[in-house]
Amino acid sequence: MKVFHNDKGQAADVPQLNELGKPTSQEIKASSKWLVAALLLLSVVPLAAGAFRLTNLAFGAGITPDKVRFLILSLPVVVHILSSSVYAIFGAFQFETGFRERKPVWHRVAGRLLVICGLLVGLSGLWLTLFSPRPDGTGELLFALRLLFGSAMVVTILLGFVTIRRGDVIRHRAWMIRGYAIGLGAGTQILTLLAGEIIVGPPSELGKALLMGAGWVINLTVAEWAIRKQSA
Repeated sequence: MKVFHNDKGQAADVPQLNELGKPTSQEIKASSKWLVAALLLLSVVPLAAGAFRLTNLAFGAGITPDKVRFLILSLPVVVHILSSSVYAIFGAFQFETGFRERKPVWHRVAGRLLVICGLLVGLSGLWLTLFSPRPDGTGELLFALRLLFGSAMVVTILLGFVTIRRGDVIRHRAWMIRGYAIGLGAGTQILTLLAGEIIVGPPSELGKALLMGAGWVINLTVAEWAIRKQSA
């Protein structure tokens, strides 16, 4: 509280203004809840698609070219879908400030689980990219982008793990945010592909690669903005 004197010379207390307009802890906690909701919403369609694919692989009738592609490497497909689901859902709650403060043990335990799941997502994605038959419409550029961002996801998660083992919370948080942004690329890619189809029609092979690449770039751009804002 600051003390000042009014026009009658009497002392009066007034609440001190928040320095430089910085958000209060209550505002930060409220915004983090909205962020969790947005991340979960962004994950809905990829998670639903993964659940449908698993069901189709197990019980679906008829053998389509797409189904054959995943039947050839069914184990990495199952690992990729299950680990992606855990990573997307549990990862979103790591951004909830109030929950982290109330449940620090949960945050650490979930963090270890997310490191494992994130590495499984990246490595299984790389395995499928390299060794499964390419689906129609997958050209060299999209192939290269999947290798690039899959490798980047593995590297960022490993760096996040190494930095927290050294006690560097700031860099740990930054690397894990980047890894989560890449992992959530599938959700943003649905939006970029949809926007591209609405604007210019069904994308070509090159157009599809650029739109999917845009999904990863958008997520990483937002992640870098959030990291720098947090540091500031």
